[in-house]
Amino acid sequence: SVSGTSPNLAFVPACLPPGPVEVEELQRFVSNSKRLFVMTGAGISTESGIPDYRSEGVGLYARTDRRPIQHAEFVRSASARQRYWARNFVGWPQFSSHQPNTAHLVLRDWEKLGKLHWLVTQNVDALHTKAGSQRLTELHGCIHRVFCLDCGDHILRSELQEHFEALNPTWKAEAFGVAPDGDVFLTDEQVHNFQVPACHKCDGVLKPDVTFFGDTVSHEKVNFVHQRLAESDSMLVAGSSMQVYSGYRFALAAREKKLPIAILNIGPTRVDHFASLKLNARCGELLPLI
Repeated sequence: SVSGTSPNLAFVPACLPPGPVEVEELQRFVSNSKRLFVMTGAGISTESGIPDYRSEGVGLYARTDRRPIQHAEFVRSASARQRYWARNFVGWPQFSSHQPNTAHLVLRDWEKLGKLHWLVTQNVDALHTKAGSQRLTELHGCIHRVFCLDCGDHILRSELQEHFEALNPTWKAEAFGVAPDGDVFLTDEQVHNFQVPACHKCDGVLKPDVTFFGDTVSHEKVNFVHQRLAESDSMLVAGSSMQVYSGYRFALAAREKKLPIAILNIGPTRVDHFASLKLNARCGELLPLI
């Protein structure tokens, strides 16, 4: 049931196709696993046309001097929120239209077969949900949801888009390139007149339901993921350099439990030196062969 759509490789680093030995090694790893714990990162979504931060040559950090918004800046500064939401408003139609690629669909199928025990994604793009994965934790939240920092009320990001349009009927801006988390690049002049709605219940501050840089994942969510890992017998990391501690801590926990760890990622990762298996290939090219 895996879709045959062609991958979008604009944001995927160049790499050789997987050879028969690599396929055999990952096949053996997956076959020996009864309760597989999978952690995915931005490298699984690049083939859906969503850029990442760190990929060599094609990631945001390699292409531009732009940096993602910091949590403290968003909370503290109304002008930072105006800039963030203006960029997000322009980028949303394209970002929300991205679809799962073959790798997302394969992991969904592994879940249906009872092979995949739990899937944790560091991505906020909802592509695993769109693919149909259910045994899923979105570690850093999801950009498709918005909540109020004051009263906690939640709304869909698609609903907020309508509020933006109503408040800004004549505002228009042309985007300068796409960023990884659903926003685009705009100048300060473009952003200046953009109106940001407040929470319709309490007039509070609206924020995407994601963990921004500088913020932390809740203890409840971390503990839940540790419990799922404790029930698992092996760990597969797909499309992540594991540079962010919120994900890396689970690889450390897997090592402590002496679980075999396989890494599927283009380029080096923070886990390479203690992984049982490291494969340098595209997720959407290797996973369907297993």
